[in-house]
Amino acid sequence: MKNRFMTLLALTVFSSSLMAGDDGWMTDHAKALEKAKADKKMVVMDFTGSDWCGWCIKLDKEVFDQKDFKEYADKNLVLLKLDFPQKKKLTQLLTKQNEKLMQEYKVEGFPTVIVLDSEGKQIGQLGYMQGGPSAFVAELEKLKK
Repeated sequence: MKNRFMTLLALTVFSSSLMAGDDGWMTDHAKALEKAKADKKMVVMDFTGSDWCGWCIKLDKEVFDQKDFKEYADKNLVLLKLDFPQKKKLTQLLTKQNEKLMQEYKVEGFPTVIVLDSEGKQIGQLGYMQGGPSAFVAELEKLKK
């Protein structure tokens, strides 16, 4: 009985870690779309090379890691990180999902930020831009309308 409980607990922790990290970013595309539809929020899909791409790291530091962006995201967005790291290892399932989405959205470089409406329809594409969270949020607001 104890082994079953521990297995169930481990699976729950593992599946929730796929859904949303401590930083608010999900990694499961299907679950992100479900959440966006249920919450009537846009989806921000960040195609990134988190551990090697200089512009990706800069976008994270200057925009995504900032308090103003996080507050906006909590109220308005479902965040989905689609990572293509070189040093850290992703699960085979996650790697396959990310590569499929990269082809589907014709992503040719990093960072690429694809924005979807709450129904999963692409409404815009962004990347690194100067101006920090306020400039990025302003672009998201334009796409919202």
